[in-house]
Amino acid sequence: MGKGILDGVVVLDLTRVLAGPYCGMFLADMGATVIKIERPGKGDDSRAFGPFLNEQSCYFMNLNRNKYGVTLNLKEPEGKEIFKEMVKKANVVIENYRPGTMKKLGLDYDVLKEINPSIIYGACSGFGQYGPYSQRPGYDIIGQAMGGLMSVTGWPGGQPTRCGTAMGDVLGGLSLTVGVLGALVRQAKTGQGEMVDVALVDSVVSSLEIITQIYLASGRIPERIGNRYESTYPYDSFIAKDGSVIIGCGNDKLWKLMSAEMGQPELADDPAYKTVKDRVAHHEALKVIVENWTKDQTVDEVADRLTKAGVPSCPIMTIDKIVKDPHIADARKMFVDVEHPVAGHTTLTGDQIKFRDWEQNVRMPAPTLGQHNADIYGKMLGLTEEQLKELKEKKVL
Repeated sequence: MGKGILDGVVVLDLTRVLAGPYCGMFLADMGATVIKIERPGKGDDSRAFGPFLNEQSCYFMNLNRNKYGVTLNLKEPEGKEIFKEMVKKANVVIENYRPGTMKKLGLDYDVLKEINPSIIYGACSGFGQYGPYSQRPGYDIIGQAMGGLMSVTGWPGGQPTRCGTAMGDVLGGLSLTVGVLGALVRQAKTGQGEMVDVALVDSVVSSLEIITQIYLASGRIPERIGNRYESTYPYDSFIAKDGSVIIGCGNDKLWKLMSAEMGQPELADDPAYKTVKDRVAHHEALKVIVENWTKDQTVDEVADRLTKAGVPSCPIMTIDKIVKDPHIADARKMFVDVEHPVAGHTTLTGDQIKFRDWEQNVRMPAPTLGQHNADIYGKMLGLTEEQLKELKEKKVL
């Protein structure tokens, strides 16, 4: 089984769709033995989510690489007993059911810790395991809406806008990963288990950083401001001859460099634009000044000039360019080629975490439904072929 920074850690992954599988993906990429447990017959809901290659979901394949796949019916008594035996030999269990579901199955943390006192139980849900909203169903868009992200995304006068990717789920998955890793450190030191409770909404609220502080400090309710940033300026998109260019001028030193490159060094000493606070206060007038400079140049010309001058600037990259970019795609290996037994050649998103002494890689493709039943149940629990056949006939596997 896989070697890596988490080699030896065994994770039972009951999650489905995005937030939970994203956590399991990180743990698997880091070398943990992650066993994805799915419903017999149907499996993870995301197996039906497009796009598809040879009728295999790319959505599923991207999030479930490096995992072993088994089927198990947790509603059947024999299925519960098999799961409990697996828990005895595991370090971590992760799930993203609605709070209370695992308790109804008789497999919640209080039960599992009696079986294995050192078990780490990670739960990710829309609103968390307790609180007035805990029983509400939650998906990414619910997290983005209830967490406040949609209220500040979009353009002035426009409608609240969902972020272009499932950021609520992604943040929830990242939070669960961090919590599980923290609990693993404690487990290694003391042998004690822990329950990690992560909510999509909490994760989104945490990500708002300065947005919540604006209201808490001043009473002003932040609104949609397009691509501008509340805390510094010019930090925005600006119209160029062939599109919009990004400029991230985040402090006074950079502003001096930028105003000099614009051929207007006097702006750095202008009382209206001298400090960050001044530039934020006069951002509308300053945007006009900057766009008078950018509008007759191409995006690449502006970005190249400012970058060479030491000011952060770039084009707004489309996906077709990102997947061919020499830095992102080649040097940083953010896209990896994988052969899947059914889908064939696939390209998956690489791992953003890089280690000096161990190279993150995709060791194996996402499993087909129940692909590793014989391997996992045979090696982990000693079940024979005949026992596996009988359990399958009973619809336990």
